[in-house]
Amino acid sequence: MSFLSIQNLNAVYPIEKGPVRAVQDVSFSIGLGESVGIVGESACGKSTLGLSIIRTIPGGNIDSGTILLDGKSILELSNAEFDSQYRWKKISMIFQGAMNSLDPVYTISQQFADIQKQHQSVDRETIKSLLLQVGLEESILSKYPHELSGGMKQRIVIAMALLLKPKLVIADEPTTALDVLVQSQILNLFKSLKKQGVSFVVISHDLAVISEVCEKIGIMYAGQMVEFGTAQQILQTPKHPYTQALIKSIPRLHDSQKPQYITGSPPNLIDPKPGCRFASRCIHVMDKCAQDPKYTKTESGYVQCWLYE
Repeated sequence: MSFLSIQNLNAVYPIEKGPVRAVQDVSFSIGLGESVGIVGESACGKSTLGLSIIRTIPGGNIDSGTILLDGKSILELSNAEFDSQYRWKKISMIFQGAMNSLDPVYTISQQFADIQKQHQSVDRETIKSLLLQVGLEESILSKYPHELSGGMKQRIVIAMALLLKPKLVIADEPTTALDVLVQSQILNLFKSLKKQGVSFVVISHDLAVISEVCEKIGIMYAGQMVEFGTAQQILQTPKHPYTQALIKSIPRLHDSQKPQYITGSPPNLIDPKPGCRFASRCIHVMDKCAQDPKYTKTESGYVQCWLYE
């Protein structure tokens, strides 16, 4: 049985001009100790998908769909039940822009204490050990956020997300502002935790980071998961034209071909036109693309494209 299973998830942001459908009909699953990487352009719905799993969408809401964690439907729980049983204990999140998520008027020690006060007590040795794992000394606990570099603050937020030993961690751009050596240390920590049964949903623009940590990859475009499969299949034999174009846009060290950027712009999610949302930018566009493409099974997942009907 899958540890995390998401089926037909829809999330919207209601605004005056109409609902922005940031996540539309997204489905995927991973097992315990597995990781999935969510990749796509800015504003494609990656972060909203992560926020939906932890039930925290500022200004938005989950419209429909199911999220099962270890067989339990977490969307059916009350806010009080989810906060007391799941938030930070079973599911935690490393938020995008984590450097700005620390309270500037409290020391790092006080902010760790706030997590303990709200959820459960953790001894100082556990905190010290966790800080060492992300490359920080215990002395940092007495400092205020403004005394720390961006990379240090990023690592503190990662440590906080791991404090209560959750079984599912949603990491939204977790290596932002980290130098190459610290980035490698954090990724090695993630891989070590996976061996202990922790699952990850890693949201990133960086396919190198994704391929380092994740067994599966989901490609999002304009709110939809257009392709899903194993990392090997997605990176070596991508099916969807958007996935192919995305990979071609990445510079390669031993490739004489220049990166190719994707022309055009994503569609407006307030009132998207019927049919394939990538059609206006696709080199394989055909008449049938004016209709909504169906999901077609692949060797390791699925693709949403008329080319594989």
